[in-house]
Amino acid sequence: MAAHALNSGNPQLALQLSSSLLQANGKDHLAWHLQAAAYARTGQPEKGRKSAARAFRFAPDDASRYQMAQLASRLAFQGGSPTLSQYWLRRTAVYAPDEKAEKLIAKDYETLRRINPWSFRLSGGVKPSSNVNNGSDAATQEIDGLASHENRFGPRAIALSGLIGTLDAGVSRRLQQSESSLTALSGRLYVQRVALSDSAKAQAAELAARTGTTVPRNSEFGSTYGEITLSHAFKAGKPGQGGSARVALTGATSWYGGERNYNLAKLSAARSWALSPQNRLTIDGSAEHRLSPRFATLEADVFGLGASLSRQLSNGSSLSFSLGLRDTQAKSNNSDGTSATFRVGYALGHQIGPAKISTGLILGTADYPHHTFHNGHSWQPVPGGRQDTSAYADLNVFFEEYDYAGFAPMLRLRAGKRFSNHSRFETSEFSISLGVESKF
Repeated sequence: MAAHALNSGNPQLALQLSSSLLQANGKDHLAWHLQAAAYARTGQPEKGRKSAARAFRFAPDDASRYQMAQLASRLAFQGGSPTLSQYWLRRTAVYAPDEKAEKLIAKDYETLRRINPWSFRLSGGVKPSSNVNNGSDAATQEIDGLASHENRFGPRAIALSGLIGTLDAGVSRRLQQSESSLTALSGRLYVQRVALSDSAKAQAAELAARTGTTVPRNSEFGSTYGEITLSHAFKAGKPGQGGSARVALTGATSWYGGERNYNLAKLSAARSWALSPQNRLTIDGSAEHRLSPRFATLEADVFGLGASLSRQLSNGSSLSFSLGLRDTQAKSNNSDGTSATFRVGYALGHQIGPAKISTGLILGTADYPHHTFHNGHSWQPVPGGRQDTSAYADLNVFFEEYDYAGFAPMLRLRAGKRFSNHSRFETSEFSISLGVESKF
């Protein structure tokens, strides 16, 4: 009778009958479904969404859950809540019957992302690493051009193995949008915590006893970074050529070892050109000033300049090149210097089994012309300054088919080494991380 009333254009009667059915059995999936549809017909999408959520909860099978999640998503959107609509759309992805349905869900989600003034991002991972503290491979201080030093490094200066856990969360709110520009306010919180392995703890304890220092704790290597950014992006160049530009002002704070390192203010800008349908070039620059540092040695002005070129290949794969230059003007001699980083990346256009694969190679060089070291009695300059070179490679495997609500596991392998004329900065790393990322 309730279904007939609804199909006959009498949603009010359908509401009365479904309410009576639910008084008799509050877990009646079909009654909740009918009530949700009746609320939708009477222009009450918020109440309809809540009824659809109950119908989802008591649904007897996956097909019914898929149908109710879809209904809840549509009613949330009609009720003026695109964020809730996105949430329910992700729930539908869990019960999507086939690949075609999954693609439609992804397309709808992209549409909602464009409509919703709010956007959210969340990722995280766990990474076993041979060097959780960026420590030295060497046990004693050696400097090119000087006689050997017998100064033994303390437990905080050598490479320690363990587990690194990260959480990266972001939220953004569009303040203004038109066909040619977009202004947004966004925030980001990045948290990294470290757990030393048993072997690292034993190694640290032995070094602490030899050097007369304390044994490091896990909390000493944890870091936290938070920022708020006001950005404005707009079309640039000739109409129809795909050019764009962006300027942003960022305020941030950095913590390490449970204590605040410094605050910072940064101004950045970028300009992008579509050289062709397959090629895009981007030039960017930034100027950063560190405020209220914990130590005077952390006070610095940092200037950056970068360029990147991305190319879509005929087989669907993509190739990218990027170059970054960085100049740090610091009060500390050991932080004052310049660096350059070059990266080449390649992403396969087709899956290998259930996974999408991308890889990259990073080459770097740095020069600290006024670097000093402690010889056991006083601070002395490194002859000719400190020079570092580094090489790192990474492999990323995204298991797109093993997703839950549109989130799928990502496996990352990273290996590399940094060479230096000061043994304290000779480091190597091998790590495997498992994280979660969104498919859409």
